[in-house]
Amino acid sequence: MSKAPDTLRIAIAQLNPTVGDIAGNLALAREARVDAANQGADLVLFTELFLSGYSPEDLVLKPAFISRCMEAAEELAKDTDDDGPGIIIGVPWRDEKSGLHNAVTVMDKGKIATLRYKVDLPNYGVFDEKRVFDVGPMPGPVNFRGVRLGIPICEDIWGELDVCETLAESGAEILLVPNGSPYYRDKMDVRVQVVLKQVIESERPIIYANQLGGQDELVFDGGSFVVNLDKTIPIQMNQFERSVVVTTWRRGDDGWVCDKGVQAKLADTQESDWRACVLGLRDYVNKNGFKNVVLGLSGGIDSAIVAAMSVDALGEERVRCVMLPYHYTSGESLKDAEDCARNLGVRYETVPIYEPVEGFLSALKATFADTDEGVTEENLQSRARGVILMGISNKFGSMVVTTGNKSEMSVGYATLYGDMNGGFNPIKDLYKMQVYELSDWRNKHMPPDCLGPTGEIIPQNIIDKAPTAELREGQTDQDSLPEYPVLDKILESLVEEEKSVDMIVEETGFDRATVERMEHLLYIAEYKRRQAAPGVKITRRAFGRERRYPITNRFRDRA
Repeated sequence: MSKAPDTLRIAIAQLNPTVGDIAGNLALAREARVDAANQGADLVLFTELFLSGYSPEDLVLKPAFISRCMEAAEELAKDTDDDGPGIIIGVPWRDEKSGLHNAVTVMDKGKIATLRYKVDLPNYGVFDEKRVFDVGPMPGPVNFRGVRLGIPICEDIWGELDVCETLAESGAEILLVPNGSPYYRDKMDVRVQVVLKQVIESERPIIYANQLGGQDELVFDGGSFVVNLDKTIPIQMNQFERSVVVTTWRRGDDGWVCDKGVQAKLADTQESDWRACVLGLRDYVNKNGFKNVVLGLSGGIDSAIVAAMSVDALGEERVRCVMLPYHYTSGESLKDAEDCARNLGVRYETVPIYEPVEGFLSALKATFADTDEGVTEENLQSRARGVILMGISNKFGSMVVTTGNKSEMSVGYATLYGDMNGGFNPIKDLYKMQVYELSDWRNKHMPPDCLGPTGEIIPQNIIDKAPTAELREGQTDQDSLPEYPVLDKILESLVEEEKSVDMIVEETGFDRATVERMEHLLYIAEYKRRQAAPGVKITRRAFGRERRYPITNRFRDRA
């Protein structure tokens, strides 16, 4: 019997697969294995459900999809018959006896040596794996070239099932964790704490390999890392960037230790939020086959930051901005929009909406007779703008990017079939004050992997002036809403923390009637949010998959 090795080189493949692109994901895996082999790796660790892309959701209920994923895994396994690196890779797998599983395959010597199934299926927040997958048995370690490896899959290290301790007790020497862990603000800190806890309790070092890329409303930020038994982090990979990094492990008297290697500087909160929005938008546009995007540039803060994110994501040549003025559009807004477009270097044009709005009003004149002018007429302006942008989209194949922030969407301060028109919204999960903060931050910083210019790309006047929809003379947002610092605090308490009205009033000292009115607006705007474009998840509780309230709902929190 050959002696167990004292050195093992494990490559972490932090890549950007696409859900449903089985052939493309297979090609990515092959390319990464060649890269890892050139770096001297013995084994390549890929992320959760890599061959199918994560998360495939109900695609896994299609037998043809599962068959193709399994065939791709069998094909990839044959590549390992070259004395090169083995492979650990995630794939949905149907077992004739136990059902459909979120699985990893261990490949070596030209075949699939063994499989391991996910035990702890998450069923909270953005996850609903219990709907589509069957629970796997408690796993044992796998023997890879004389080293016993434990392979808990993502939630297996987050839950309460003691999967890591079980693996350690049954002989696992190193724990390799493939993950599909989506981004939210300060998520890296949470991941490190979870892994440290498992290292301490299992007394085994851990490799945490995380997926990269945007998938609908989720962004996977990578940031893969290693934690040794002494609680140090010898390997820290970049967030938001593709890479294949080889880690070197040495067996000592106290077990395996990873050599110090790549030490990426992690992004701070502002940079992480910005890059998550940019990556989410870029991948949504590119993976869905759009050549370019179009958006309405109003001279306000929301459209300005979305224009900047669009340029950072796609480059100026793929972004088209349109000013859509009406009677109430100020000269200041016209100048600010033009300045912003010039700073960003995008294609910019003006399409007045006087004629379509007046046409609508003329058509409805008899119907609206003997009624007062108000919100209905204001909304016609927004809907005229939406129709024009969708017309440009249909004619030229550009995706419309929407620009509403979380504060506005929370209280319904948006027009259905108007400014809500579009395919994707990168700031959907940013509150208004966060939009201001990020705009100011971007003017002072140039994030990695962004394609826009440096310097002041969002005119300072846009950041400084009072926000307004400009749908009537002298209008400001605060005519109908509390000041945004107050509104955002109320909404964060209601949405992120599910606090009661009593608790919010007691903690903040805000007027009870104001808090109750915002709660009411939050509930009655649910029907709008159900029809809103998808957008990047940034907070812990994004609207949609994480916060699912009924549209028909008479509950109100009253004393």
